[in-house]
Amino acid sequence: MVDVDLHTHSRFFHGFPGRPTPYDEVGFRLHVAVAQARGLDAMAVTNHDYCTEFDVDTGDLTIVPGIEVSSTAGHLLVVGPDPPAQTKPNMMTPAEVIDLAHDRGCVVVLPHPFRNSRVRETDAAVDAVEINGKHPKPTSLVEDLAAERDLPIVGGSDAHYPIEVGRAFTRMDVESLTPAGVADAIREGRTEYRIVRRFPDQYLTRLYGLVHRLKGHTKGVAEKVTPEDGAPVVGSRSGEPR
Repeated sequence: MVDVDLHTHSRFFHGFPGRPTPYDEVGFRLHVAVAQARGLDAMAVTNHDYCTEFDVDTGDLTIVPGIEVSSTAGHLLVVGPDPPAQTKPNMMTPAEVIDLAHDRGCVVVLPHPFRNSRVRETDAAVDAVEINGKHPKPTSLVEDLAAERDLPIVGGSDAHYPIEVGRAFTRMDVESLTPAGVADAIREGRTEYRIVRRFPDQYLTRLYGLVHRLKGHTKGVAEKVTPEDGAPVVGSRSGEPR
């Protein structure tokens, strides 16, 4: 079993076009250091509408290429051996994103399905749904969605800042710790999500929740909280503890 954060961003801020910035390598290096310190085995880098590689020694930490595509109905994570290098925001439907990803040997994860997204309302054939570390409180809703569609659940931190890396991640059974091996494990449902609420995360998630509500990103979503803040959350494909 290996631990993989499937949702990180090397850039600190939104608001730039979907392309690399001079600061991406700085963010990447810091994220790698935190991932290593927290015992992760692999980390996917999933910047918004672009994928880039860094000439950085990551030691024993495996880097999984990825991209967070802005589809016409919301964001989709594409991870695996060969994600597209760049996509144009709001140009592809979820079905088109999925076809593109599958043609390239990648899998598609529905991130934060109850925040700023309508993808869950479509019949898009995603490969997994995500418990998002930035705003994990709709856990029960994600579990219900996964059960309804018979999909595995994965975890991703949605980190933009180093302190956020690993606050949610995926424990998976891989045949090989490679981008293709990670994609296969997701595709075949050999995954369990983990949420780790460290001291700062207890306050950061509340802050993000307030910001998302003010922006209307979670409008109409009733939050169901699984454990109290500060308690570890462990889940499997069905969301049941091991």
